[in-house]
Amino acid sequence: MAEQYDVVIIGAGPGGYNAAIRAGQLGLKTAIVEKRETKKLGGTCLNVGCIPSKALLHASELYEAAENTFEGLGVKTGKVSLDLPQMLKQKDEAVNGLTKGVEFLMKKNKVDVYLGAGEILAPGRVKVAGDETVELETKNIIIATGSEVTPLPGVEIDEKQIVTSTGALDFPSVPKHLVVIGGGVIGLELGSVWRRLGAKVTVVEYLDRILPTMDGEVSKQFQRILKKQGVEFKLSSKVTGAEKLKTKVKLSVEPAAGGETEVIDADAVLVAIGRRPHTEGLGLETIGVEKDNRGFIVTDHLQTNVPGVWAVGDCITGPMLAHKAEDDGAACAELIAGKPGHVNYETVPNVVYTWPEVASVGRTEEELKQDGVKYKAGKFPFVANSRAKTNHETDGFVKILADAETDRVLGAHMIGVQAGELIAEVVLAMEFGGSSEDIARTCHAHPTRSEAVRQAAMGVEGWTMQA
Repeated sequence: MAEQYDVVIIGAGPGGYNAAIRAGQLGLKTAIVEKRETKKLGGTCLNVGCIPSKALLHASELYEAAENTFEGLGVKTGKVSLDLPQMLKQKDEAVNGLTKGVEFLMKKNKVDVYLGAGEILAPGRVKVAGDETVELETKNIIIATGSEVTPLPGVEIDEKQIVTSTGALDFPSVPKHLVVIGGGVIGLELGSVWRRLGAKVTVVEYLDRILPTMDGEVSKQFQRILKKQGVEFKLSSKVTGAEKLKTKVKLSVEPAAGGETEVIDADAVLVAIGRRPHTEGLGLETIGVEKDNRGFIVTDHLQTNVPGVWAVGDCITGPMLAHKAEDDGAACAELIAGKPGHVNYETVPNVVYTWPEVASVGRTEEELKQDGVKYKAGKFPFVANSRAKTNHETDGFVKILADAETDRVLGAHMIGVQAGELIAEVVLAMEFGGSSEDIARTCHAHPTRSEAVRQAAMGVEGWTMQA
């Protein structure tokens, strides 16, 4: 007899394992299926994404600070040297610790774990092909299979010379010249890591600016900051081919609009042009689950067109972010349990974990103008913030956008040290339907970077006090 469940989840990334935890808390008999070869839970985020990249970002930031900043602060360390194997080892230790933590959470919430490839045979029936093949029967199926790297025609990935974000986490030595194809979050984060460790980094971006989905003013100033740090940019350019030699890669690059081809010599190439939903091989066609023309599973309040089949995270439309997937997963479990489950996609923050960080939530100025929404903007530079100035970390600014009539906060955009933490205040204000005045009249501790958020909120009504 097949094992009987209330919920079977395919995919153990942030969307899947949070759905499993919430389902277990709600008393649903739950199983989760994961096919990763390493047999570790946590999905792309914990294994080869958010977590290992942050470990390298943090370590490389400290390395660069020790090289360039400590002496000016009165800290003498002697000659600083890079121990790359140790840096990679501590990154792997962080991953192992957190994936084991997810295993513990599955046990704590009485979730059965099946290691193998999940395939939906019929509504309510899932086959798991692992060391042994088993069939599970269930009232509900949640598809949480995430996303995969979008390939680039003419550029063959080998995860050694031409890599995705996975290979870029494990270079055995620092490349002399790393070319990053794509000026989005992943490319800029990993490019920053290897630039700090000594690589020359060139970013090739098809569009005319980096971070194309973010606020235009943020994009321009952030590019200036990265250029000052030593990152080179080729915007409005496309890569048309890659020739792999023994130790080099010759990249063919030409203007996006067409024109003369330029050949760039690189030691390593990172392909980071985006991600696409991972929905193949799941049996979706067998049971008639609807997908759109980009491969995303079509849902209505996380439910597919097939009763009892749900989908969350990167494999459905919306921001392809781990924290969005987490919220999807929890809401989906609640809906299955007959409770209200909801995700407000208007208040999902987006963060680039470079130095300084970039963070945003809600609408950009470009979007508001395009939609004809009347708004007011308040802006405050970190160069006028006492904590930032004291710490010699003055790059960037905070900008808050509010409705011109109601003062309701519509968006916030910031560049600055710890912007990823600061954005949470505005997210919370937006979640409660708060106004810029609510933030402006809330007491903030002094001296903190968070005062820049308050001052920007004051600026919406023109009473910024510290600049």
